[in-house]
Amino acid sequence: MPKLLTMSGSLRKGSYNRMLLAEAVRAFGEADVTEGDLDLPLYNGDVEDAGIPAPVQRLMGQVRDADALLIGSPEYNKGITGVLKNAIDWLSRANPSVLKDKKAVILSAAGGRTGGETAHFMTHSILTQLQVNVVHGPLILVATAQDFFDADGNLTNDFLKKQVADRMERLRGLL
Repeated sequence: MPKLLTMSGSLRKGSYNRMLLAEAVRAFGEADVTEGDLDLPLYNGDVEDAGIPAPVQRLMGQVRDADALLIGSPEYNKGITGVLKNAIDWLSRANPSVLKDKKAVILSAAGGRTGGETAHFMTHSILTQLQVNVVHGPLILVATAQDFFDADGNLTNDFLKKQVADRMERLRGLL
């Protein structure tokens, strides 16, 4: 059974990116799914020298064990969130790399009119540098996200649901 690790760049429980990741998991179908906890200490070389913190080690292990990563990349102030960037910075310190050749899908939801496009591109750029195999296709951007999820957190737009389903089908075919 494929192992998926979801990683939301927003720590908020009611995050639209968490809802979008849940939609992606539903669309993927049967899988062993783990939610990565990105509530990590800030990356600091002195902390690393003293020993990688347990929550970071746990996340590194989850990434290592996953067949694919589903990354929700919200946008704060026209960029990647500090939470997501910090997690990627810590993950990049694993030796051997836990990110190299890992398959990943990036999805973005934001309250603004661009749907997190800038953060999406930044996340893609960072992951590509770290040799992550990002599954390509039309960008999955949910703009004015508050208008596209119901009270239960389900995506309501059929076009967006099909985009997510198509990307998950493509990912499943690569695993």
